[in-house]
Amino acid sequence: MVQLPTWAALAPALALGVTALALLLIDSIDPDTTNTSLLGGVSVVGSLASLAFAVWFIFGGTGIPQSEGGQGVATLFNGQLVVDQMALFFMIIVASVTALVTLASTDYIREHAYQAEFYALVLLSASGMSILSAANSLATAFVAFELVSLPSYALVAILKNNRGSVEAGLKYFLIGAVSSAVFAYGISLVYAATGVLRFDAVAAAIDSGTVQAVVDGSIQAQSAQVPASILGVGILLVIGGIAFKMAAVPFHFWAPEAYEGAPAPVSAFLSSASKAAGFVLAFRAFAVAFPIGALTSSGDVISWFVVFQILAIVTMFVGNFAAATQEKVKRMMAYSSVGHAGYVLIGLAALSASGDGMAFSMSAGMAHLLVYGFMNTGAFLFIALAEYWGVGRRFEDYNGLGRQAPLACAAMTIFLFSLAGLPIGGGFFSKFYLFSATLNVGAWTLAASLVINSALSLFYYSRVVKAMWVEEPTGDRSIDSYPTGLYTAIVAAAVVTVLLIPGFGTVSDLAMRAAELL
Repeated sequence: MVQLPTWAALAPALALGVTALALLLIDSIDPDTTNTSLLGGVSVVGSLASLAFAVWFIFGGTGIPQSEGGQGVATLFNGQLVVDQMALFFMIIVASVTALVTLASTDYIREHAYQAEFYALVLLSASGMSILSAANSLATAFVAFELVSLPSYALVAILKNNRGSVEAGLKYFLIGAVSSAVFAYGISLVYAATGVLRFDAVAAAIDSGTVQAVVDGSIQAQSAQVPASILGVGILLVIGGIAFKMAAVPFHFWAPEAYEGAPAPVSAFLSSASKAAGFVLAFRAFAVAFPIGALTSSGDVISWFVVFQILAIVTMFVGNFAAATQEKVKRMMAYSSVGHAGYVLIGLAALSASGDGMAFSMSAGMAHLLVYGFMNTGAFLFIALAEYWGVGRRFEDYNGLGRQAPLACAAMTIFLFSLAGLPIGGGFFSKFYLFSATLNVGAWTLAASLVINSALSLFYYSRVVKAMWVEEPTGDRSIDSYPTGLYTAIVAAAVVTVLLIPGFGTVSDLAMRAAELL
């Protein structure tokens, strides 16, 4: 294995950031360029380069201890960033979704202004997600969190002449600003209680019960005691800040509005990649910084896994029942995304009071996020294709579409049934993995909630499939063109969704190894 400098471990994030800067350079040279093929091509190449680096590193042993034949964890800036197996796993998710979205956008935004800015914002947000995957400090996490969020606000409102897009962007920005303030306040309380921000140092303070300090990269104990009440409130506020990015109930109100008003490729990006970024921060923070065993044994600080159990159950039911009542396909998918956040929350909820079962449950959540990244992105890109053709937003507007676009509708059928958990794609195995995680620790309420809501989701996903293949068209509709970029992205996502059936074993093994080494 070629020995690279430590900073090279951030190549997946650097590739995205450098590509964004290259797009801005192209735009500065020719501000009026509408060469979508060039801009989109550069974006796709940068995304695929990021994906290639992440895959190379994860299979090359980065993050695996040298005693086990790996390259070890790459630690940067005195432990503020760590590139390990978990970071690389989520970098793969982010790069994959970004590649699909930028490829599809070459057709979707061809007639819109600010094309270079659009691609640059997507890639800057994606680079923030990749950095967030490697964040090992609450301070670093907050900065990366904002790098993810700020471009996202602009992306939602980028259709300046579309009232729905601008309104959605404003709502997203206002709620996002509040969530950032809550998250920052939670971080300040954790720092006030423990004296440190680095995850392993926070854990040392909780384990020992004494305030810590980081001096020249090493953790040193102080004489003061950790105030449990301040720490407990800080942990709750951190949960609230992260739950916003996950779109977990009751922090989900921005999601349906933002996803419906934003361009469909942006909705795909936010509901898949941005959600994964929120979860990687939660997994790393609560598995490393706030050890459940030490918190439970002290008896003075709230057991955060109980909070996540409540959030998971409520999010599953609210998201799926709200989706079942929608009459617009895009809004239905938005609430469906909320429901899936509840499924992934099982990764932090299906464990015992002592922390047993954490690696199993977290790996299940990670595996579901990877599968979800392809099937959910593909579904939103199909909606983008329908918008490109001028198809309406309601279920009946999709009537008979399967006869005019059989390939795209077949892909949409795969996405929807896989999202529901039928054995037509990787979604079946990822949901079964989550179900097994609940049974592993006897979390029967979580198991029942997963089964009930998966069954309910089949109802509203089937409405779209029925409209496309069974119902008669309600009016005249002509499809004059079949955009190459959108079609390629949709078919690629469908192929990967199906291939994840035989390939799910590899995905689950990677996820389990990443969780165990955390």
